[in-house]
Amino acid sequence: MNQTNVVYILDAGNTVLKFAKFEKGEIIDFQKIKVEKIDEYIEKEKLVDFPCFASSVLDNINNASLKQKLPLLKFLDRFSNLPINIGYETPDTLGLDRICNAVASFQLSNRKNCLSIDIGTCVKFDFINKEGLYLGGSISPGIDLRYRSMNDYTKNLPLITEKSKSDLIGKNTKKSMQSGVINGIEAEINQFITRYSLNFENLFVFLTGGDVEYFDIPLKNDTFVDEFLTIKGLYHIYLLNEA
Repeated sequence: MNQTNVVYILDAGNTVLKFAKFEKGEIIDFQKIKVEKIDEYIEKEKLVDFPCFASSVLDNINNASLKQKLPLLKFLDRFSNLPINIGYETPDTLGLDRICNAVASFQLSNRKNCLSIDIGTCVKFDFINKEGLYLGGSISPGIDLRYRSMNDYTKNLPLITEKSKSDLIGKNTKKSMQSGVINGIEAEINQFITRYSLNFENLFVFLTGGDVEYFDIPLKNDTFVDEFLTIKGLYHIYLLNEA
């Protein structure tokens, strides 16, 4: 194996580290590693011998620990070169995951108008136009946040955690809450897609995120589900910065 063609891309969350192994531009392995299991993974994969590029939400202490364990590790930051231009009014507040999703969408669509939709803790919409200018999007609460807020801010509504597709009509309180959250988010997503499509011609839509499976979004020739969207964007940014 030619090591110069192998790179590990890391999406580092607070509790889970997502590692994708790329060889010659293709993902050949993907693992979710708990933070406390990182030493075992490094030894198993002989990670110290390979370049690694990461986007991280960890604090400085944990990032420094990762860097100490992985001498070839580099982090995406505000000074990294990007293959797109940022037209966001407050770029310093723009999440790195949103940038990665926009980059991947733009590359995968062959430079068309793109909307990425990341359905996780929050539902994040990010738009980049065909000129490669990231304009922004929207953020709203995801499934768990909506369930929690109903429990937190009312006296009688229970805390539920059910994540599955829901009937339109809820026939008890829990089912009604589930219908409101699941069908509400689904309606929100479909309406946003419709409105963006009316405003931007030949729009490509990319859906990603841990909760995407719970929603029925019509998949057409220009609509795709890609669980690795964020990691693919991070890989494209890595290539630009290593050139």
